[in-house]
Amino acid sequence: MQQPEFSPDLQVAILAWYDANRRDLPWRAKPGQVAEPYHVWLSEIMLQQTTVATVLNRFARFLERWPTVGDLAAASLDEVLHEWQGLGYYARARNLHKCAQVVVSQHGGMFPGDVAALRALPGVGEYTSGAVAAIAFGLPAAPVDANIERVAARLAAIDTPLPEAKPLIRDAAIALEPPVRPGDWAQALMDLGSSLCTARSPKCLLCPAQPWCRGHAGGEPELLPVKPAKKARPLRRGIVYWLTRDDGAVLLRRREEKGMLGGLWEFPTAGWSAKTAPPDDPAIAGLSNAWSAQNQAVSHGFTHFEVKLTVRAGAWNGAAVPAGAVWSSRQGFDDYALSTLMKKVAVLTASTMG
Repeated sequence: MQQPEFSPDLQVAILAWYDANRRDLPWRAKPGQVAEPYHVWLSEIMLQQTTVATVLNRFARFLERWPTVGDLAAASLDEVLHEWQGLGYYARARNLHKCAQVVVSQHGGMFPGDVAALRALPGVGEYTSGAVAAIAFGLPAAPVDANIERVAARLAAIDTPLPEAKPLIRDAAIALEPPVRPGDWAQALMDLGSSLCTARSPKCLLCPAQPWCRGHAGGEPELLPVKPAKKARPLRRGIVYWLTRDDGAVLLRRREEKGMLGGLWEFPTAGWSAKTAPPDDPAIAGLSNAWSAQNQAVSHGFTHFEVKLTVRAGAWNGAAVPAGAVWSSRQGFDDYALSTLMKKVAVLTASTMG
């Protein structure tokens, strides 16, 4: 498919709209100012799979605690994971910390102003490297996030279903980019997709790109881009242990840093299988002489599957606990980086056991 061509008048209209309607976001530079690469990178990592409304306060908290990339690099992983609670996808937090350390150790604490060098940083993919390059360094990188993907697909009337359409949408985004103001252009498309060219009920009558939009001309822009049918999420089952000491403290252990929820603290589990609950974990099961299964399971949905954990409660028999495990009072749970799933375990167990 030949790369589409777009009128310069379209670019002028979108940039003029952006100048009049741009969102005031804490990580954005004011008009005429230069963006801070650390702020742009941090916001982009936070915004992956997360809404702007959620990130607004969390971004401010991160900057208050770690004003520079050097401060973030000097923090412990546990501190970063703890601060990341509620933002989900904890691999992002681990890569965030690792990336900060690489920027300090290999780039003198300065983000590289080159797309390829940005792309080589931990946790920085094609979109993030393009966004930082365009917004922070003014490079023509044509980043494509979900909002830009939607705008480009509609402007070019790309009706090939996703994910096969992604290369076509990428080509359209490159063709759309004007020769000036690449950072403002990227943010303009983001704002346009967020406020007017929305997934449902796009506000075409208010859109500055409407006269040039092939999707609008086709009559059903809301159908673009064409998304594949959603697959049912499989259910995984598992066991989680609520082991209490005489003083009421509960046993916690930290998950391995690699893999899902890596580096977070948890009430010990026996794993999550695809269909049935796994057998007991002997390293944990032997810590109590009597386990009682709670009637209500803990359910939680992840992106690609759902999990249902049976809670087994028991009193500690004095046997040696696994290395690295800690005892925490219920009031002290906030001192540990617990996933949403484990917080659900705590809430359910507190309500059923008192």
